[in-house]
Amino acid sequence: MREQILESIGQLPAPVAVFLVAMLPIFELRGAIPLGYALGMTNTVQIYLLAVIGNFSPVLPILLLLGPAERQLRRFKWLDRFFDWLFRRTVSRSHLIKKYESLGLILFVAIPAPMTGAWTGSIAAYLFKLPLRMAIPCIILGILIAGVVVSLVSQGVISLWH
Repeated sequence: MREQILESIGQLPAPVAVFLVAMLPIFELRGAIPLGYALGMTNTVQIYLLAVIGNFSPVLPILLLLGPAERQLRRFKWLDRFFDWLFRRTVSRSHLIKKYESLGLILFVAIPAPMTGAWTGSIAAYLFKLPLRMAIPCIILGILIAGVVVSLVSQGVISLWH
């Protein structure tokens, strides 16, 4: 399915593709920045900004609408099970946030690893009841840091694997 998504997005103009991929929960900017280079984009700042803005785009809707959506959708048994699964999985991966709160949220979003990032960080901020005035700046800072790390790795300036 990931390949089909990327194939469909690859038909779009490169800047639009980078922005859209950065919005997706599976890829986020960790996939969008390398995609920008793979699609022939050469302006590092443009790729970075498109990926950061795209990655932040779903954060406010998640933080503002997850609570009301959860309350409405939990009335259905299969969605109740889905939320239980999603929230258990998120909490099990977010020990940094539980321990360090705002610093933990920044690090959690900034670490370019599977199952971290703005989507999961936003869900974790909701679950740990972090106030918006704390969650939003922390998630933005985490996205900015992740974007720098992924950009440097994509350009071969640093290597995360030896």
